[in-house]
Amino acid sequence: MKSIAELNQIKKDALARISGNNGFRVMVGMATCGIAAGAKPVFNTLAEEIKQRELSNVDLTITGCIGSCRLEPLVEVIDPLGRRVTYAKVDPQKAARIVAEHIVNGRICLDYTIGAALSAPN
Repeated sequence: MKSIAELNQIKKDALARISGNNGFRVMVGMATCGIAAGAKPVFNTLAEEIKQRELSNVDLTITGCIGSCRLEPLVEVIDPLGRRVTYAKVDPQKAARIVAEHIVNGRICLDYTIGAALSAPN
C-alpha cells in the first residue's frame, strides 16, 4: 500500500465483502477452544439449514476466538442493520433453532444469548 487512497479502497472493498448481500452475517468461533467444544458440528448444521432453506441473504463464515472460552461454541449473528447477537454454548439443535427463529423469523433466541448464559446459575 502506497497511499491513503489505496488504504481507503482496501477498506471499501473489505466492507463490501462483509456486507455484500445486505443480509445476515453468521460467524462461528473456530479457535482451538471452539473446535474442542464442538464448533464444527455447529457450523455444519448452520450450513445445512441455510442451504435447505435456500437463504441467499446469509453469509456464513468462521472466525478465530470470539472470547469467553467457557461459553464455547460461540456464534455471532449480525443482522442487515448491523445489530450483533452472540449466542453461547451452541450445539447443533440450538443452531437449527437460531436459523429458524432469528434469521428466518427475526426473533432473537434470548435463552441462548451470551447474556443468558452469563446470568445462569453455575
